[in-house]
Amino acid sequence: MIKSTHKFTLAGVAAILLWSSVMGFARAVTEMLGPVGGAASIYTVASLFLVLVMGLPKLRHYSLRYVLIGGGLFVAYEICLALALAMANSRQQAVEMLVINYLWPALTVLLAVLTSGKKTSFWVYPSIALAFFGVAWSITGDQGLTVGQIAANVATNPATYTMAFVGAFLWAIYCNLTKRIANGQNAITLFFIMTAATLWVKYALSAESGMSLNLESGTLLMISGIAMGSGYALWNYAIIGGNMVLLATLSYFTPVLSTVISSLILGLVLSPSFVQGVVMVTIGSLLCWWVTRENTD
Repeated sequence: MIKSTHKFTLAGVAAILLWSSVMGFARAVTEMLGPVGGAASIYTVASLFLVLVMGLPKLRHYSLRYVLIGGGLFVAYEICLALALAMANSRQQAVEMLVINYLWPALTVLLAVLTSGKKTSFWVYPSIALAFFGVAWSITGDQGLTVGQIAANVATNPATYTMAFVGAFLWAIYCNLTKRIANGQNAITLFFIMTAATLWVKYALSAESGMSLNLESGTLLMISGIAMGSGYALWNYAIIGGNMVLLATLSYFTPVLSTVISSLILGLVLSPSFVQGVVMVTIGSLLCWWVTRENTD
């Protein structure tokens, strides 16, 4: 028999692994079904899965402020990330979007420090700087780390870089705000439905042609949607009784896991400098969490 604490913790580990794999599958789906239509389809499958597992969301249980502010931030973030991945010029650039997205843990700590008014460790700022440096190192690759080179890379597809960067800030704001306004409520299923609905509206207003499902795209779509929904459902289960210190620590290794698993799914070979940049982002984020955690003990 697995101890109950271990059962919850294993669910959290499974959630982290699912989150790490879903981005690669999502990119593959959007290549087949289109950036907006593919993303809308994935969130629809994920929403249906969450409804089956967690039940229909009961609107009367949620405060209007939580739904409007928390839901708005969630939807905006998910759309920024989904479209940044889908609209990237190449699979390699899509993985770069992932690395930029994983600035959110460091940004979450930064915003928490700035808004709390409490004294914090000096080391939080070098840690955040390391995470940003890691992103810059990953983006420039072997071309040389200069401001001009970063600008040249961003100029190849400014919309996706902007969405990925804005998305990281949105999720950091979401993480800080929802603790204060949720009052213990969890409207994740409702937020997924809101995201899917918003993407379908965008699809209807876009110039994307009709989607054509076949066995391959349909299978990948189901895998992506169920993996995404399962990740959130399992994490929701894990926080009930899991070892959150261990899970929080493991979650900071998601950038490494996500880029490695996504590269395998997408058939990419990551350059040494790219991997070094991802490791810097991971270490920077982990240090941010660690120094602020020590400060609050």
